[in-house]
Amino acid sequence: MGDEISQRDLRMRSREIMDAVERGESFTVTRDGREIGELIPMRKRRSFVARSEFAAMSRTAPAIDLERFRADQDAIIDATLDDPYAR
Repeated sequence: MGDEISQRDLRMRSREIMDAVERGESFTVTRDGREIGELIPMRKRRSFVARSEFAAMSRTAPAIDLERFRADQDAIIDATLDDPYAR
């Protein structure tokens, strides 16, 4: 993990520490010398997946039984149409 910081340091320097976490740094929080938690940056979500990566993932994906998939959908989704303006 990253640098150790005490609970007191976290309380006193929270803005500075959170700015460091935002920049990608990680910290192990301690209380009375014992590790009690970790502060780690959030993983950034990718908005784009390259075609080659998608193709590679697709080759190893499990096969889908389309009839079973449709049956699962039908069991969950109410297929009746409601008129939102009906009184």
